[in-house]
Amino acid sequence: MSELVGDVLETCIEDLLTAEDVSFRKTKRAERLAGFDQAPDFVIPDEFAPRAVIEAKLTEDDGTARDKVTRIQHLDHLSREGVRPGERRFEVIACIAGRGFKVRREDMKKLLLATQGKVFTLQNLDRMIECTTLRHFRSRR
Repeated sequence: MSELVGDVLETCIEDLLTAEDVSFRKTKRAERLAGFDQAPDFVIPDEFAPRAVIEAKLTEDDGTARDKVTRIQHLDHLSREGVRPGERRFEVIACIAGRGFKVRREDMKKLLLATQGKVFTLQNLDRMIECTTLRHFRSRR
């Protein structure tokens, strides 16, 4: 059941990317992608030349939220591997929902730092394209 609830957030992201004509690849559960020890939920434009990744999580408990923050911090680390200091291979974007992310302020701080402020909720998801590198991946506009 919790997987179905979590799918709501991913579906909203997928709908937004599709409506905005952003080329993306949605990964499957436990899928393997080259360069990632654990595949992000979305890769933009694709896994061969990732320029942005999106991790999405709806959680009602702080333990699951803490795990997702650690995962996003790891993606941030991967984005900086093999490039000059201050550069990133891809932008890390987080989409979160649920009260689990409201419990520990320190985790939210870590999330904001790892994503350089690119954290979105259902309330501001409509701003995700314009406020991230995703705006450059619209195929027509």
